[in-house]
This record gives sequence, C-alpha cells and structure tokens, in this order.
Amino acid sequence: MNIRPRRNRKSAAIRNMVEETQLGVQHLIYPIFLKDGVGIKEEVSSLPNNFRWSIDQLIPEIESCLKLGITTYDIFPAVDEKLKDKTATYSYASDNFYLNAIRKLKETFPEICIMSDVAMDPYSSDGHDGLVENGKILNDETLPILVEMAIAQAQAGVDIIGPSDMMDGRVGVIRDALDAEGYTETSIMSYTAKYASAFYGPFRDALNSAPKLGDKKTYQMNPANKREALLEAQLDFEEGADFLMVKPALCYLDIIHILRENFSIPITAYNVSGECAMIHAASRNGWLDYDRAVLETLLSIRRAGADGILTYFAKDFVQIIKK
Repeated sequence: MNIRPRRNRKSAAIRNMVEETQLGVQHLIYPIFLKDGVGIKEEVSSLPNNFRWSIDQLIPEIESCLKLGITTYDIFPAVDEKLKDKTATYSYASDNFYLNAIRKLKETFPEICIMSDVAMDPYSSDGHDGLVENGKILNDETLPILVEMAIAQAQAGVDIIGPSDMMDGRVGVIRDALDAEGYTETSIMSYTAKYASAFYGPFRDALNSAPKLGDKKTYQMNPANKREALLEAQLDFEEGADFLMVKPALCYLDIIHILRENFSIPITAYNVSGECAMIHAASRNGWLDYDRAVLETLLSIRRAGADGILTYFAKDFVQIIKK
C-alpha cells in the first residue's frame, strides 16, 4: 500500500501537527442564569453544575471564570411571575434587576463581553417569545417591544444583542434602532436557525419560561427543514446581523456546516441545556466518560464550522484540558 493514513497517526507529535480543528476557551460563550435577591446560588436540578445566581454571588463566580480565561458570557434573567405581563414591560423597566446587574458587571469587569437575549418569554405572562392575542403569536406587533428591550440592554452595557424570538424582520428593526440611538458598535448575534426542539427543557426549568399555552412551532423552525435555514440566514445577514447562530447544535451539525459554507460572517452554535443534561445523566450512571464526552461534543460543533459555541460546559472544559 502506497497510501497508509495511519502513518499520520503514529505519534502524538504528528497527530498534533496535522490536527485540522482547534478548540480553545476563546471559542466559548458561557450561559449564566441570574436571579433577583442576595446570597442566592441555586443549582438547576435538571442541569447539574449550573446555578441561578444573585448578583452578589455572581461577581466572585465571574472573577473565578476570568482566571480560567472565560471572557464572554450570555446572561439570562429568572424573573418573578408577579413582574410578568402580556407585553413584557418589565424587560425595559428602569428598575429591572437584570439590567442593573449588567451595569454592575460591566463596572466591575470592564474587560468582559456580555451577550443578552432579546425575546419576550422571560418577561411574558404567556411564556411566548412574541405578543399573544387570541392564541396567536403576532409578528409585527412584537417588533416594537423587542426594540425597546434591545435599546435598554445596550444602554446597560450589553456588547452583543441576541434576538432569539424568531420573529420575521426583527434583526433589521433592532439594527436600525440601535444605530439611531448611537449604539453602532453594539453587535447582533441572531438566533438565525432556531429549531422547535425537545432539548430546551432544563433551560425552561431554570427560568420558569415555558409557554403557558400551546407551543412555539409557528415561529421556531421545523427540525425537518434544512434549506429554510439558508433563507433565514440570508435575511438576517441582509438586515445587519454580525453573527448567525444555530440552535440546538448536536442534532443540527449539518445546519452549522451549510451556513459556514455559504456566509462569510462568523457562525455560532448553542450547545443547549438538554444536550448538556444528557451527558451529565449518562456519565452519572457510568455510561459515558464525562471528560471525553464533553471534549468530543464541543470539538464536533467546532469541526462542523462554528466559530463560537455557547455551552454550559465552558468552565468544565477549561478544567478538563488543564488536567
């Protein structure tokens, strides 16, 4: 045999030299749950090693993460039910604990990059990403609410706005509004191909944000569709998105790849809560080696074409590779 691929695998030195995909902490975004109050560190029962933090407890946690090299965070608010209403007015209220916490984090750690979601569901009494009327999620009527939310987040110091609502046209109106208010440097990481997935359960537990009625299939994508992702990506690209995201990641590696092949801006992927919870559950039962499964999972997402990965494994990843 003239061609023997194993010759390039015969030693660690050669394997490292010809390695095609590199994965480092710089590629990771760490999702974190924030709760109003003091002295709070509550583990999410369906997502081990992940917690709801009050801001006083989160500050030392961010400090420890920075020492590990984690510099980018996606902060999600766990909002009390009494603050929710049909039009998500608390999302841009001046006394919003989440916005005030972001200001505190940016004052304390000016070097960090903070991403935030723009969608109604954490603040909506209906639990949907858009405005609900007579059981229907209204698209155009939702857009002004998303704009208010995005402007409030930019004012608080958010570096990357993440429209996760999947309303048509939302990237364009948010970009125009940010620019009009002088936030031309605030980025948009659009949840471009966000699928109506079964893997969001632990996240909804963490924020108590599940829909009160119906499901999200009229605005999140059908898992059967691939070409549709290209349409969504083209629209978001033309409307001014700086990043295109695929969510979830593991069942949609082909979608990550096709966006990578067709667009020149960065592609990101969300390694969602259910994907992470499966590995935790299997490893706790002795069915998987946790460390190896985490590394292989993140590497596969990166290999598919993701420039950045949102993952609850971010802190564990650094500790694993340091071993």
